[in-house]
Amino acid sequence: MANLDQALAEIKRGTDEILLESDLLEKLKEGRPLRIKLGADPTAPDIHLGHTVILNKMRAFQELGHEVIFLIGDFTGMVGDPSGKNSTRPPLTREQVLANAETYKEQVYKILDPAKTRIEFNSSWLEELGAAGMIRLASQQTVARMMERDDFKKRYASGQSIAIHEFMYPLLQGYDSVALEADVELGGTDQKFNLLMGRELQKAAGQKPQAVIMMPLLEGLDGVKKMSKSANNYIGVSEPAGEMFGKIMSISDDLMWRYFELLSFRPLEEIAQLKSDVDNGTNPRDVKIALAKEIIARFHDEAAAEAAHQEFINRFQKGAIPDDIQEIEIAAGDGIGIANVLKDAGLVSSTSEAMRMIKQGAAKLDGDKIEDSRLVLNAGMTGVFQVGKRKFAKITLV
Repeated sequence: MANLDQALAEIKRGTDEILLESDLLEKLKEGRPLRIKLGADPTAPDIHLGHTVILNKMRAFQELGHEVIFLIGDFTGMVGDPSGKNSTRPPLTREQVLANAETYKEQVYKILDPAKTRIEFNSSWLEELGAAGMIRLASQQTVARMMERDDFKKRYASGQSIAIHEFMYPLLQGYDSVALEADVELGGTDQKFNLLMGRELQKAAGQKPQAVIMMPLLEGLDGVKKMSKSANNYIGVSEPAGEMFGKIMSISDDLMWRYFELLSFRPLEEIAQLKSDVDNGTNPRDVKIALAKEIIARFHDEAAAEAAHQEFINRFQKGAIPDDIQEIEIAAGDGIGIANVLKDAGLVSSTSEAMRMIKQGAAKLDGDKIEDSRLVLNAGMTGVFQVGKRKFAKITLV
């Protein structure tokens, strides 16, 4: 087991909240491998870097010598987690859950060490509860307590329906912690109610309550909204290496440190040194390249990371993009035409000039020629736009 102070610092790295930190410290002082639980309903098998924030924390626990339990909610996935939802989520069929679970396992092993990961399915114990067990479980909480949940409260106030089975979800997730005798459970900040339910049910079962570690939601490429496919500001773990590299290089210098904190496996001391280097004159671009290569090597391999770096050099650095490239935000509304983007950024004097430059092949986005003069772009995207040989702008659509 690692040194206690170092272990606690690594565990706290990037966390939003730990409840209760005193409980966690007490468990760590016991000097035994703790049972670390992360539950995931296999509803969306394709994951992006935002999803990996919690998986990275699980990896950190593995490195510290603890027992990691990746719990696939094949039973609760058929109920549907209402967290953060403004309507009842359609339950999945058994076949959908199992198919997604296989894909999920394959993807999480890109981060977690398979040899140190214990995979469980909560149907193993939840199916055995039966009707009588479900009634006993439901009797441990009140409707008033359930209505303390922010999403339930909002839906009730706005007249939206809440199905009875949705009240069961936090209880079932909490019961998972009882069945596994979890010492620590991880989750996002939107999972707080469910995570604390595990503590309550463990106390009722005579167990020491689990410590709860909540991880923040990672900002997307725009640095504002949380990373999501719907906002088109995400980096998928299965994207081509070159595409991943370009997206990571497009983030702001300030956001880069947030990504280092939540996505990098580098020691905290090394990241602190990188910050110091930048403060003392190192080009942030070079540090960002190191981040991009680390992430790409994780989801592809080192050869792919090197190839993506070389491709980036061929596209941009040899194209003499200035280090002091202007950064601009442009309102996209419900969508904005490429000609208007170039005009609003001051790269051309008019939309007609923009159309002409595109037709001549003199307009580029992230090093690629813009082929369609009728291209419409949406809020959330960031890219390096170029007109001619000398006009550049890094534009974020908001």
